[in-house]
Parts: sequence; C-alpha cells; structure tokens
Amino acid sequence: MVLQNKSIPSGRWKHIIPPAILVYIVAFIDRTNIGFAIAGGMDKSLGMTANVAGLVAGIFFIGYLFLQIPGGRIAERGSAKKFVAWTVLAWGGLTILSGFAQNVTQILIIRFFIGVAEGGVWPAILTIISHWFPREERGRANAFFMMNAPIASIITGPLSGWIIATYSWRYVFIIEGLLALSLMFIWLPLISDYPKDAKWISEEEKNYLEAKLRKEQEELNTKNSGKVPLSKVLSNMDLWKLIAIYFCYQTGIYGFVLWLPTLLKTLTHSGIIAIGMLSTIPYLAAGLGLYFFAKLSDKSMNRKLYAALPMIGFAVCLVLSVQFKSIIWVSFAFLVLCGFFLLSANGVFWTIPSLLFPSDMAATSFGIINIAGGLGGFLGPYMLGFLTFKYSTDVGIYSLVLILMMGFSITIFLPAKTGKII
Repeated sequence: MVLQNKSIPSGRWKHIIPPAILVYIVAFIDRTNIGFAIAGGMDKSLGMTANVAGLVAGIFFIGYLFLQIPGGRIAERGSAKKFVAWTVLAWGGLTILSGFAQNVTQILIIRFFIGVAEGGVWPAILTIISHWFPREERGRANAFFMMNAPIASIITGPLSGWIIATYSWRYVFIIEGLLALSLMFIWLPLISDYPKDAKWISEEEKNYLEAKLRKEQEELNTKNSGKVPLSKVLSNMDLWKLIAIYFCYQTGIYGFVLWLPTLLKTLTHSGIIAIGMLSTIPYLAAGLGLYFFAKLSDKSMNRKLYAALPMIGFAVCLVLSVQFKSIIWVSFAFLVLCGFFLLSANGVFWTIPSLLFPSDMAATSFGIINIAGGLGGFLGPYMLGFLTFKYSTDVGIYSLVLILMMGFSITIFLPAKTGKII
C-alpha cells in the first residue's frame, strides 16, 4: 500500500539534495575561478593577450558539450553515483593541475578537459533526483538543487579573491581543486542511485518511493520503457520543443548574468566594490523565486504554467528596467525582480522530461536539452555585447526580451499533460 507523503519519513531530502547542491556549487567555483585567476595575475605570468585570455576562459564550454548525452545515459543505465564520483575526482585533480601550468597551451588543454569532466554531472544529478522524488515533489527537489547557482555566484568572488590576495593565482586552483576532492567524504556516504540501494532509508519511505515511481513509469508508454535508441529520442517533437524553450531561456539568463555588472555600472556609476555588493541582491531574489514557483508547481502539478510565467515575468522586468533607467533605484528594483524570475522556471522545467518520456529516454533528453542551454549561454552574452556595441544597451536588452518571449510562446504548445496556461 502506498503511503501518503505526510505519513512517511523524509530522509531523501536530507541525504540526496544537500550533496547534490554542494557538488554543483564546487563545480561552478572550479568553472569560473579562471576569471579571477586571470584578473589576479595569471595573464601576466603566462603571457596572455586579451584574446587568448578569452579563449582560455571559454574553451571549458567546448569540452562541456562532450558528456551531456552520455552522462544521462550512463547515469540511467549504470550508476549515477559512481559516474559523478569519478567526474568529481577528474575535474578536482585537473583543477589542482591548473595551478602548476607553465604556459598557455597547458592551461588550454587542462581547461578543455575540466569542461569534459564537468559536462556529465548536470544530467547525472537530474537523473538521480528523478529516481528519488515523485512527480509531486520533483519541482521542489530540482529547485533546491538549482539553488547552487545563486549560492555559488555569491560566494565564488569573495572566496577566490581572498585566496589570490592571501597567496597567489596558482593557489586559487590548488585550494579549490582540493575542495572538489573533499566532496567524496560527503557524496559517497550519502548518495545512492535508487531507494533500494540506500542503507539509511526506512522501509516505509522505500516502499512508498518504489511504488510511486513504478506507477509513474507504468503510466508512460510502457513499450518504450526499456533502452531507447538515440535516433528515436531525437525524432520526438516534444523533445525539440523543450530544446527550443531551454535555448531561449538560457540565452536570456546568461545574457543578463554576464552583463549584470556592466548594466549596474552604467545605471549607478558606482565603483567596483559597490557594484559587486549590488550584484548579489538579484541572486538572493533568485533563490526565493526558485522555491516559490517550484512550490506552486508541485502543489498544482501545472508544469506548463509555472515554467512559462517566469519567462514572461523576466521579459517584462527587463523592459521596465530600461523604461525607468532615469530613476536609478526604480530601475534597479526591476533588475532585482529580474533576479526573482531569473532561475525560477528551471526547477519546474526539468520536471517535464520525466513527465513526457520513460526513464531511459528522459535521462538522455537531460543531456540533449542542456547542450541547447550551453549554446544559449554563448549566444546571450555575445548578442547583447554585439548589439550594445553596434547600437545601444537598450537594443541589446530588447533582443533578450524578444527571445524570452519566443520561449514563452513555445511553452504554450507543450502537451496538455504538462498543464495549462489558463
């Protein structure tokens, strides 16, 4: 007999979500510390020009594409726990090795392979979450996991800056690489691939989860419940809708995130310390937005509505931040509201593949969709920078608004089982 949520233990929230958050916080730190290292003297030590420094910072994202699809498939068909453990050891070791690089070629090669190692972690962790949290909990579980981004954004700068100021740019890699390796003391004892594998779980919680998750799979197309060929996954039109939505959404997110300090400088004419402090406020709002929309989504089970609303809210607040730029603090308030909507669709959006596809197909789709997000992450900052240089900041912002509106429009046409807009 399946027990109701309120009558069963909740150990999964304590054992699965915290290590997942910690792994991706450290992944984010080791992904972005290169920028602080370059600013902290790495460019001079290794003789980098500005163009080369940009290549060193960006080559990570080329490597990041390689394990997106394999990561989800390995996690579903093998052991996501072991896969993530090996990737953490790989990127942690490579990050430490970065601190000993003697020339640009070495750091380029190391950064590329750090990207490869980190590339499979996102789909693998989403796969673990789908094994542990039923549909009515999955939005909040995803949202808690995805709070790694605002948390990491707040702590990365002060941590990396302190290490460089106290020691040198080389130690930012060595210390933060060791931090990644230390994750093994948390990841291995707490994480299990499935409830049946966990030693800490109660019989009540295990029976509840296995029954709920088994029923979910039975409600999907059972003839596709085994291993699904990649060609069949790629022929699914609903997958392509999700790819397009996530591409548009990530274009807006990365365009905003990477240009936020410049937008704040243009708006407030403040110094770098003040800009750094002001830039944390939208990320604090982002954590609130993530939980707020995920909770509403889980309560109503309307995934479509609560994936769509943050995109339209984000777009409207961007427009208003431009319209009121002559009133500095009103414009800044709308930038903070942009932060509230910034990541809010993420937790809800990533519940949809498991709702539409059987487990093997859903695990593969995580990586495919995230590739589109990576491409959007490249387009957003590039497009905003190009249009700002060519025309004005306002034109660049409006381009992000247009793409977010496109993502909202495509979301409306997701299948009825994902919910309704009105």
